[in-house]
Amino acid sequence: MLDPAELYEVAADAPQLDEPVLLVALDGFVDAGSAARLAVEAIRADRESRTVVRFDVDQLVDYRSRRPPLRFETDHWAHYSAPELDVVALTDTGDTEYLLLAGPEPDMQWERFSAAVEQIVRRFGIRLVINLTAIPMAVPHTRPIGVTVHGTRPELTEGHEAWFATAEVPGSAVGLMEFRLGGSGLDAMGFAVHVPHYLARAEYPQAARVLLDHVGLAAGLYLPTEVLTKAAEQADAEIAEQVAGSDEVRQVVQALERQYDAVASGRGDRSGLGLAGELPSADELAAEVERFLADQDDDEGGKEAGGDTGGAL
Repeated sequence: MLDPAELYEVAADAPQLDEPVLLVALDGFVDAGSAARLAVEAIRADRESRTVVRFDVDQLVDYRSRRPPLRFETDHWAHYSAPELDVVALTDTGDTEYLLLAGPEPDMQWERFSAAVEQIVRRFGIRLVINLTAIPMAVPHTRPIGVTVHGTRPELTEGHEAWFATAEVPGSAVGLMEFRLGGSGLDAMGFAVHVPHYLARAEYPQAARVLLDHVGLAAGLYLPTEVLTKAAEQADAEIAEQVAGSDEVRQVVQALERQYDAVASGRGDRSGLGLAGELPSADELAAEVERFLADQDDDEGGKEAGGDTGGAL
């Protein structure tokens, strides 16, 4: 492996924080409902950030697989939106400082990237790394939003019910990073919020709000969710309108509600929703994630088709 330290640069004026938490949200892997992206936008909105570490994206990003925007104006190239993968320092609403790593998921050198993150964790005395993701699930939007939690030691996930046992899913840089950090004896965990599969390609602020609620509790941070709450209220109204206007969609939602309620009351097979124990097949979750990723590729990230709730329903 090439030297991981040559993959990033620490800012000359990087602040020294007291055992901070590092939140990680990378673009490129599954982000149903754009929940992780919306969560990052919410915690960064109107908050001053300071760059702590800057990764060399030229070594990590395959530009031909996801081409950065380059704007042309009349007779010249006017602007290039270069991808950035940085660790920045932020404060929560209680002025507690923490770190955020956000940007494109590395297309290559995952092992070296994971080793680089471990160096950063040790250098800045980071006490906990938390990954933010969102996955599509066969659940109705009219019931409480679930979250799958995972961590490098059992104590980190205490109090959270397991939604499934074993599943082979497409790999991710953050997944490997968490795995390697655990192998080095460092604390890392992740939250994957569950988004109704029929809304996975829409913006679903409800899921982003739930994601931040869980992350805030685990990290001991007061993360802002007011903007997400307002957006969720509007999205709820739009979804209700969409459902009311389609018998087919309404029947799907009602079927999911019956399944969910049967499981919640103990009358139904818990495996049907993945509420606990195993899924009917471990391949089912993988297939759902793979379908979502394929849709993202076909739709250039899913934004054109899923920019509002109507695109998903």
